[in-house]
Amino acid sequence: MPKPVPYWHVDAFAARPFAGNQAAVMILEAWPDDSVLQAIGEENMFAETAFLVRSTSTQADWDLRWFTPTVEIRLCGHATLAAGYVLLLADGERDAVRFQTRQAGVLEVRRVGDRFAVGLPAIPTEPGAFPEAVAALGSEPLEVWRNPDSYNVFLYASEADVRALQPDCIALANLGIDSFIATAPGSETDVVSRVFVPGSGVDEDPVTGSAHAVLTPFWTARLGRNSFTAYQASARGGYLTCRLDGDRVWLEGHCVTVVEGSFFL
Repeated sequence: MPKPVPYWHVDAFAARPFAGNQAAVMILEAWPDDSVLQAIGEENMFAETAFLVRSTSTQADWDLRWFTPTVEIRLCGHATLAAGYVLLLADGERDAVRFQTRQAGVLEVRRVGDRFAVGLPAIPTEPGAFPEAVAALGSEPLEVWRNPDSYNVFLYASEADVRALQPDCIALANLGIDSFIATAPGSETDVVSRVFVPGSGVDEDPVTGSAHAVLTPFWTARLGRNSFTAYQASARGGYLTCRLDGDRVWLEGHCVTVVEGSFFL
């Protein structure tokens, strides 16, 4: 008989339902075969499903993995925030929870008043060129910055330029599992962005923590300060406060539980 698995559907970086980025959070007793995790990710059809198993590490409370509908990924900010939110909401005595990941090291989520903050590795970029991606985005940026670990930043002059993009997502998917991050100064926030990851099964991500782990060192250098406000201008949209702290980025925002129940596995 199928066994019930605790399940939450959380809207991360959102102060109300139906905004921000959707994540499924599931607590498992042990790791099943990877094919089962991938099938669940496909079934959920969210940008990411976060899977948790109690950690045996002295460094962390939980082991954490993330699956899109098509692949396991190396780093996911919004689903980590959602997982921390679920655990801290259940234990009002705790102010922080730590996660051991397979490729991103130990990550932490902290309670900050009525909001939550996730700490991620700061991801640096350097000036570069990516003409195939620029052609697929359909608009020439002012600058292109790249990280060899599949992150690409395209700086535009204005928020209107970023909002007007109509990328060829099939062409972007053909370039691999890279993240394509379009950004500009914001009108109501310091920074605005849109993020496309079609090679990982997510044409446009609603609100992307890992992209802001790239954008935080990128923009703090330009703004001359270590924190700023940000808005990801997807159809759902989401607000973040971003802060650079040494080699870590802290992304703060609200979370909302939309569904809580059992997933039968």
